[in-house]
Amino acid sequence: MDIKCRCGKTCINPAPEILKNIDLLYSSCARCDTVQLKKFSPLARQVYLNEIDNDFKSCRCGKRHLDAVIAHVLKIMIDEGVKDEKSSLRNACTPLITPAYPLNSAPYLPENSLVILSNDLNKNCAKRIVNEVSQVKGVLKGDLRETVGIKDVNFNPNVYELLSGCDIRCDIVQTPYGALCIHKHQGKTHIEFPKVKSPKIEILRKVLDKYDAPSVLDCTCGPGTLGIACLKAGARFVVFNDLWFPAVTMTAINLEANGFPVDSWDSKKEIIAEGENFKIYSLDIRELEKVLDEKFDICIVDAFPGVDTTEFVEAAGKLGKEVVVI
Repeated sequence: MDIKCRCGKTCINPAPEILKNIDLLYSSCARCDTVQLKKFSPLARQVYLNEIDNDFKSCRCGKRHLDAVIAHVLKIMIDEGVKDEKSSLRNACTPLITPAYPLNSAPYLPENSLVILSNDLNKNCAKRIVNEVSQVKGVLKGDLRETVGIKDVNFNPNVYELLSGCDIRCDIVQTPYGALCIHKHQGKTHIEFPKVKSPKIEILRKVLDKYDAPSVLDCTCGPGTLGIACLKAGARFVVFNDLWFPAVTMTAINLEANGFPVDSWDSKKEIIAEGENFKIYSLDIRELEKVLDEKFDICIVDAFPGVDTTEFVEAAGKLGKEVVVI
């Protein structure tokens, strides 16, 4: 399967390539400027806005402190009239670094390492940000409080609007079986901030420890994180499923990126994709019983917050010996 990004750039890479030298990715060099900006104080009171241009606090190594990058973004937003001069770094936008993993301090960002999200943006402003702020690779319009995707078949899907650039991001998820690199079209996939220990992975680990090479049904797989973790843990077979088609598209990409080749892909078939030890479907969880005849050792249900999982658990119980709600 071709895992090239639709923007034509190298936004999607195999996990070994991403993880190589990852600890140095966001560190400063000896020449990088120390940045001292107050996040809650209006930016205009701290710096002369006309001094913030393409070179604001940049270093010859190509990196800039996150606060300097957001200051540059905010200056453009003020220029374009979507923010006023009372605005601070804290209310400028939501910064989503890529690849993302837990950090002990604010990062120094290289080029194309940030997607920003704000409900105040327009296309002209977004284009300026992508063109003038080298660290920003994509700009999304949306509300962080609104979950992206589809909660259930009775809900309308919610997406963020991609105003400019590319919204492909990568989250690095630590598991006992090795780190996973989970790519997402962030405008169509819910945001999760990586933690040192993922609570979802910890729940899954306790279940996997009870089995030797289990079969697994990931009923609501999203971009594939939990099912791929099962494969890394030695599961003999995993079925991935999600009602939201953009999610299973990313699942296939993430399988490839994490070392599980996709042998076939056809969005018009019942089995959208498959490989040596997995298959991918895009169905309502309550419809899976009609197409699956295997009794799985483990069925995973990972629904959005606030969704009543009663029917999901009932449907999964018909297909699995143990249902795990995460």
